[in-house]
Amino acid sequence: MPIQPTKNIWRNGELIPWEKANIHVMSHVIHYGSSVFEGIRCYTQPGGAGIFRLSEHMKRLVDSARIYRMPLPYTLDQLNAAVVEVVEANGIAPCYIRPIAFRGYGEIGVNPLKSPIDVYIANFPWGKYVAGNDGADVCISSWNRLAPNTMPSMAKAGANYMNSQLIHMEALTNGYAEGIALDKNGYLSEGSGENLFVVRSGVIYTAPLANSVLSGITRDSILVLARQLGIPVVEQPLPREILYVCDEAFFTGTAAEVTHLRSVDRILVGDGTMGPVTKALHDAYFNILNGLDEDRFHWLTPVTVREAVTV
Repeated sequence: MPIQPTKNIWRNGELIPWEKANIHVMSHVIHYGSSVFEGIRCYTQPGGAGIFRLSEHMKRLVDSARIYRMPLPYTLDQLNAAVVEVVEANGIAPCYIRPIAFRGYGEIGVNPLKSPIDVYIANFPWGKYVAGNDGADVCISSWNRLAPNTMPSMAKAGANYMNSQLIHMEALTNGYAEGIALDKNGYLSEGSGENLFVVRSGVIYTAPLANSVLSGITRDSILVLARQLGIPVVEQPLPREILYVCDEAFFTGTAAEVTHLRSVDRILVGDGTMGPVTKALHDAYFNILNGLDEDRFHWLTPVTVREAVTV
């Protein structure tokens, strides 16, 4: 989906015009992928709008930067406030928010430590991420997820998404909406940009973080909702073939939200429709985000926006 420009981008403590948010071609990040980032959504509710789990997302940004020895020049509170500032300045909701920190223009070479750290935050309208209004048709990728002790999966780093691009492009080329990667041992990991859940006999299963899985904020939210709804949850290594015999399967993520899988490798998941467990979680999730249910977990940070946008 093409990016829809907005008016402002937050850069290193100030709002600048969208078209002025440029970096030098010799910036370290362009040559070595030295960036960490977040994806956050802001939703409209009756009488207002709210950013979903803002503090948790920005804490993960800080943690990702720490893993890569990138000391950010802002506190968590300052970063949270900056997100609110740019969303309110642009006055657009619902929207997608992209904070990113990266090594800028300084020195060339693998050593990043003498290159400056720049922080930008943009927001813009962005709709459905995974194709398929009646469920997604997906495949198992020939590409594995990054092995432990190669690239840190707990860090949401730009360089990690070269692996994601290979997974996603292969799936699209072969006529699927998305690919699912296995870890180095052949167990299920996740999609190119989504966490994966399966349901079998009323029990939810998902891979633990040790299977090269990103610690997803939406993943955590679904686990919280499942336990509150009394749905059993098991985190354990999962074989590929469970996707062929499960009753339901779905992706979660900031971009994907909650997307049910219609088929895997051309094998129908259940009857191909959204199953009852997925639907219960889907509805509980969106009812909170859209203001239909009480924000009982305090997941939403209120923001003031001037217009609702159809995406």
